[in-house]
Amino acid sequence: MANEANVPAERPHRLRKIVVTGAAGLLGWHASARLHAANCMARYRNETEPFEIVQLDRAAFQDDAVLSKAVSGSESVLHFAGVNRGSDTEIEGNVAIARRLANICRAQGATPHVVYANSTHAQGTSVYGQAKRQAAEILAGIGGGFTDMILPHIFGECARPNYNNVTATFIDKVIREETPNVDPAGRVQLLYAGTAAQVTIDAAMQGLQGELVPAPRPTEVPSLFDTLRRFHADYAVNLLPDLSQPFIRDLFNSYRAALYPQSFPRPLRLHTDVRGTLFETVKGGGGGQSFASWTQPGITRGNHFHLHKIERFLVLEGEAIIRIRRVLGGPVWTYRVSGRKPAPVDMPTLHTHSIENVGNRPLLTLFWTHDLFDPAAPDTYFDPVLKESP
Repeated sequence: MANEANVPAERPHRLRKIVVTGAAGLLGWHASARLHAANCMARYRNETEPFEIVQLDRAAFQDDAVLSKAVSGSESVLHFAGVNRGSDTEIEGNVAIARRLANICRAQGATPHVVYANSTHAQGTSVYGQAKRQAAEILAGIGGGFTDMILPHIFGECARPNYNNVTATFIDKVIREETPNVDPAGRVQLLYAGTAAQVTIDAAMQGLQGELVPAPRPTEVPSLFDTLRRFHADYAVNLLPDLSQPFIRDLFNSYRAALYPQSFPRPLRLHTDVRGTLFETVKGGGGGQSFASWTQPGITRGNHFHLHKIERFLVLEGEAIIRIRRVLGGPVWTYRVSGRKPAPVDMPTLHTHSIENVGNRPLLTLFWTHDLFDPAAPDTYFDPVLKESP
């Protein structure tokens, strides 16, 4: 990672108020989810939550009271809000958004450290590039420290297809079994949204000053499409790619997230004869870890999510309901599964999930994850799928 930055001395631990603008967008959601994960882990350990997370959507920038309350007492602002597609006038809205945030901070006497999600286009002469550059200059003047994070093409779970994200668009086309226009000479600089989000959080926590340029992965556009197409063909026959490389893992998780909720459970091919029945539970993935559990009637397991880990639930005996919900809100997807018809459900990353025994006898479930459990870094964050009523 290339950067020009000064790192201040570590500050004493305390609750940090962090404002995330553009929280409904790809980077804003990934950053909010990672901050939320840190709070979930603290709760599980009976420790004080480290972050007060304030999420701002587009509507918040139309409300002085909401904006003023958000920035008051804030230590950091992760600024992802902006316009990256539209008419020239709409694109220039990036400047207006930055100016609005700066004016509200001045009115409240707030001087948060701002980490700005800038673009490689800011060095160019396009309307978009000029607007991003001007916005950076305005935000740098707030006075509490400024990190100008220069980002390439971002991909990740829940990216929006057919907008300005080639990876998400390719994923959507692959799932629909359509062939998009693929530039044979095209190249794209890829960076996983989770990585970009973590770099942003780290920059805020460390008070990094100046320009920050996370290293992207240069990728040929035809190769990107072929990889996604191969994911889809192999996954249809219960074969997972080698997930030992973080880039492949993150790209595969981005593809998998787009399959929900319609594509699960996935019935397995059963080989039955006079001796009984045989079926494959999982193939590929580069190894991993399998374990099984008995769960008593009425008991629920899980209620957690993962940032990277791929996890498969396969009921072998009994009746269960699997529930999945996107982190930080959204509908709950419900899957009824039974040992009589083995059909795995793979848990999408950044989605909290659970399995409940709804039968009248113990539930036997096989669990598989793509990597070995590491107690020091479990990548497991406890978060109830079904929120309690207030």
